[in-house]
Amino acid sequence: QVQLVESGGGLVQAGGSLRLSCTTSGGTLSGYHMGWFRQAPGKEREFVAAISRSGFVTDYTDSVKGRFAISRDYAKNSLYLQMNNLKPEDTAVYYCAADRGRGPLSRKDSDYDSWGQGTQVTVSS
Repeated sequence: QVQLVESGGGLVQAGGSLRLSCTTSGGTLSGYHMGWFRQAPGKEREFVAAISRSGFVTDYTDSVKGRFAISRDYAKNSLYLQMNNLKPEDTAVYYCAADRGRGPLSRKDSDYDSWGQGTQVTVSS
């Protein structure tokens, strides 16, 4: 497992943008599929986006397609989520997660082995 730390959350008006970052305090993320999940108050945690360990394959939940972009920087050992045109329904705690398995990219949180502490994103209307 790796220790993951998210940053970049905050309060933004609808239509605004935020960029979330995730890095590790030890080890490397290069051997992991990486994902972003979110959990709104009173709701279950849900998949947002994922990127393969190669960086060539990405996946997004339908509600963020065209607005969010996941990327990774191997030199900086970091994962990013660029969020544009934010909506109030995007308000949630956002978590990055790492999957060390050898399977395909997954949307299931049970496939991810390591999790960050989360960063709050609040979008006002």
